[in-house]
Amino acid sequence: MGIKTIVFSAALVLAAPLSLAQTDTESVDSTSPSAEVYDPFEGFNRAVFRFNNGLDRFILKPVAKGYRAVTPNRVENGVTNIFGNLGEVGTIVNSVLQWKWGKAGNSTGRFLVNSTVGLVGIFDVAKSIGLPKKDGEDFGQTLATWGVGNGPYLMLPLLGPSNLRDGFGLGVDYFTDPVNYIDDSETQLGVSATRTINTRAQLLEVEEIISGDKYVFFRNAYMQRREFLVKDGEVEDDFGAGSDDFEDFDGFDDIELD
Repeated sequence: MGIKTIVFSAALVLAAPLSLAQTDTESVDSTSPSAEVYDPFEGFNRAVFRFNNGLDRFILKPVAKGYRAVTPNRVENGVTNIFGNLGEVGTIVNSVLQWKWGKAGNSTGRFLVNSTVGLVGIFDVAKSIGLPKKDGEDFGQTLATWGVGNGPYLMLPLLGPSNLRDGFGLGVDYFTDPVNYIDDSETQLGVSATRTINTRAQLLEVEEIISGDKYVFFRNAYMQRREFLVKDGEVEDDFGAGSDDFEDFDGFDDIELD
């Protein structure tokens, strides 16, 4: 296994789960009863959680710290904007599938403006002309809109928190991610790793809010955030509402985040 593959695999571990956590989480009860979330595979999930955390602790986090140390803020923000712009493609497709024509139009406009005037998305020009960034849409949300239930909670190796429905959705989301259409495999791998390392670097400070049983914290954060997204903000979201930085990255047992 080459070093790029190792780095890329580790880069997937915490980007999704940590992106669910925000600075305004004083109301989070990380010791909530397990019955609140259908988690029949908790033993297996916790084992995967520990595996994922090990990869993050020894590979991804050190790489993210190095990236943050050598990358100027303006460059890091530009990289974040580029990947956020690419994420509009999936939102467009899934908004259409959910009959959300307003959001589909907004995301289409954002993608066209930022890909051209915004120099492939480096600058969020669309926001300044009345096309604000909104929460993204993915196929897991589309399935929920079509009436498919969550199913059991799952902690996926390398990919982090999910459930049966959203896990299936990930397979479809692969085809709406422009990065996966890069012809050269090495370039594709490098771009994918950069995307997630960039995300992990932004989340270094977020670790301070994590407390209690970290497995339960991430599980509750994921499920609450997904409910918020599926219901288009019609429920309270302690983990994701009000954040512009982590909208595109949807993301442990006794996790040790040093």
